[in-house]
Amino acid sequence: MVDASRMMLQRGRVFYRQKHLLAIEGLEPPAISQLLELAESYVLLNRSGKTQRDLLRGRTLINLFYEDSTRTRTSFELAGKRLGADVINMSVSTSSVNKGETLIDTATTLNAMHCDLLVVRHDQSGAPNLLARIVDAAVINAGDGTHEHPTQALLDALTIKRHKGCIAGLTVAICGDIAHSRVARSNIHLLTTMGCQVRVVGPPTLIPAEVANLGVTVFHDMAAGLDGADIVMMLRLQRERMSRGQVPSGREYFRFYGLDWEKLGYAKPDALVMHPGPMNRAVEIDSAVADDPLRSLIREQVEMGVAVRMAVLDTLSRGHGRNEP
Repeated sequence: MVDASRMMLQRGRVFYRQKHLLAIEGLEPPAISQLLELAESYVLLNRSGKTQRDLLRGRTLINLFYEDSTRTRTSFELAGKRLGADVINMSVSTSSVNKGETLIDTATTLNAMHCDLLVVRHDQSGAPNLLARIVDAAVINAGDGTHEHPTQALLDALTIKRHKGCIAGLTVAICGDIAHSRVARSNIHLLTTMGCQVRVVGPPTLIPAEVANLGVTVFHDMAAGLDGADIVMMLRLQRERMSRGQVPSGREYFRFYGLDWEKLGYAKPDALVMHPGPMNRAVEIDSAVADDPLRSLIREQVEMGVAVRMAVLDTLSRGHGRNEP
């Protein structure tokens, strides 16, 4: 199936034409669908135990992470290696960045190394966009501040599609810390673009007023927000980005907004549960729900992450958007 997907692209049916992947916002449904279809073929390839080691042979992938990450960095590393790329993980804590080097100076250094693919996670919104204007490599945003996390939204969409058969027409409730979540923002853009009814659920202090402008319905009560939902997507409380007083204690938060069996009962009987991780158990989600093999998709989200990132690396390595601004 991988070969078939590549042949389809080579025959001119190319919908994803950007040089970089910096955000979901602005992507059209055909481009999103193409990435998901290619990712699906990589799911099957990975499960078969085969690899595509020649696809990115001779290409260099650099993971530049200014924030700690386990799932995202590891899955990009694994995706690059499975496609045959030379993968370099730059440790910011021991690099010149930690000695005061600016982002622009780092970009100049990376350009001199002639890398082909640059994966960036940064605590400042817009940092990957700045790098994309300077470096020659294709830049992939692995999460920037509170802006976006595009590959997380893609892997979430792939997970949903595999279990529900489609994305359009579903009701998805995204619950928790909306204000500080780049995952929520990317998912809102993708799911609304693909025809979902999206709800955001959480305390007023964690839902920005402008989120309603993104085409979602806002709820502050879990019973109402989860009523009839097909997918319940929980979010991590990002205390490191919060000011004091935005949320009560973990125990109090769980009482009103943590997902347990009682609250999940408001959703459809076949509703499925997701969480981008890492999870704060007994704060955002009860362990019994998170670990339930029939209702929870959390472990599968991790598996889909590798396949989606392989699809993104594959697509960007073609250089369809090299001549575009």
